[in-house]
Amino acid sequence: MTDTSSEQNAAQDALNRRHRERMERKKAVIDAKIAAADKKIGIIIVNTGNGKGKSSSAFGMAVRALGHGIKVGVVQFIKGAMATGEEQFLRRFPDEVSFHAMGEGYTWETQDRERDIAKAREAWEQARRFLTDPAYGLVVLDELNIALKYRYLDVHEVIADLLERPIMQHVVITGRAAPPELVDIADTVTEMNVVKHAFKAGIGAQAGTEW
Repeated sequence: MTDTSSEQNAAQDALNRRHRERMERKKAVIDAKIAAADKKIGIIIVNTGNGKGKSSSAFGMAVRALGHGIKVGVVQFIKGAMATGEEQFLRRFPDEVSFHAMGEGYTWETQDRERDIAKAREAWEQARRFLTDPAYGLVVLDELNIALKYRYLDVHEVIADLLERPIMQHVVITGRAAPPELVDIADTVTEMNVVKHAFKAGIGAQAGTEW
């Protein structure tokens, strides 16, 4: 073996040793944090921001919950004028999922604020039924943030209902422009930001990626 090969092997061994030592330290820190996070309680998750992925993440969590035998309730605000892939798929499991698409389309399509308000309030009544039923372990409130943004619903009433839900019930809320009051009471908040979007390159929305 040449001196160069020996030096390379020694350098690789040193690199591997440093990596192992770093991971051992990191594991100790993570294990301590996991041990400290010993509460088991339902959480409120808010997905917001202008980037793609808010509803996609929420429905990914719905599928994850179903895999654990957790019953799921879904209310879609604003959406409803067209059937989405998530609706068509989740309706295959009527015993495990209760799916309610209760909007009539985006605001620039409906152009009728009073009717939009009426539909949002009707949707919130369905959401309340889920939020008072401990049989539902996960409730997805898709595009609720939009209804709050346009003041179709009172944010303080919504928050009061959320905080009165069963103790082990999780809630996922999606939509751009989550109000600060909702962000304040949420347990986990993720903001999706745009880096690139196909629409700006002239590529239209397509089944399976956008709906």
